[in-house]
Amino acid sequence: MSNYSLRRFKDRLALWLGALCAVLAMIPLISILYEVVKNGASTINVDFLTAAPGVIGQPGGGIGPAIQGTLILVGFTIIIGVPLGVLSGIYLSEFGDNPIGRVIRFLNDVLAEFPSVVIGVVIFTLIVLTLRSFSVVAGALALSIIMLPVVTRSTEESLKLVPNSIRDASMALGIRRWRTTLSVVLATAKSGIVTGILLAIARVAGESAPLVFTILGSQYFFSGLNSATDALPLRIYRLALLPYPYAQAQGWGAALVLILMVLVVNVGVRLATRGRLYSTRS
Repeated sequence: MSNYSLRRFKDRLALWLGALCAVLAMIPLISILYEVVKNGASTINVDFLTAAPGVIGQPGGGIGPAIQGTLILVGFTIIIGVPLGVLSGIYLSEFGDNPIGRVIRFLNDVLAEFPSVVIGVVIFTLIVLTLRSFSVVAGALALSIIMLPVVTRSTEESLKLVPNSIRDASMALGIRRWRTTLSVVLATAKSGIVTGILLAIARVAGESAPLVFTILGSQYFFSGLNSATDALPLRIYRLALLPYPYAQAQGWGAALVLILMVLVVNVGVRLATRGRLYSTRS
């Protein structure tokens, strides 16, 4: 009886310690959200969301070009980074148990630790200087490099969680391995893959350092893939540098808009794929 009581005490202790760590981890997040909402909610209105930035030193203007640029930039980043990351994760999980796979996995882990500003400098040297212009293409390439290791690692780990019995059952029916991977294994791990993609989107949406070297920023709305454009991280950074109270308030408002955009994308994707994910599991 004493041994059972001791095990029960350890179980409850572990449970409460885990709950305490979860609460402590939520405190910084709640604090950040509180400060952003408190300082930025009052600045949000239709003009602020749709107008171009005003004259420096004079109140007024908005973040319309920054919102537009962020949506375009993240969209192109997803088009480039997600397919490459998912396919790389599939290879490493299903076909990467060899020296080549181990090298790719090592390089992917190294790339995940690269400072984003270094990636921005590399893309600036290779793309911006070659094309002689800042562009959305250069910005999307930089952000896709940041996104790639996150999507690759999450895809690989999600696929590894699929039991081998599912693979064996599929191939026992005469289905080829590549078809089993795409139609059975990938569908089973879809929930984890989608989560990894959303985490990668949330990360690249807030990056500002590589954008300074690739898209530069602009006061105007989008005018082409080969021209400078604006983005919310850049607009927040530049508003925060200005010594005017109205500019700092707009910076808080832009930060709140960026958080809401990431939240809407996460909730929207979850709602759109919820039924499919559940039906796949069942």
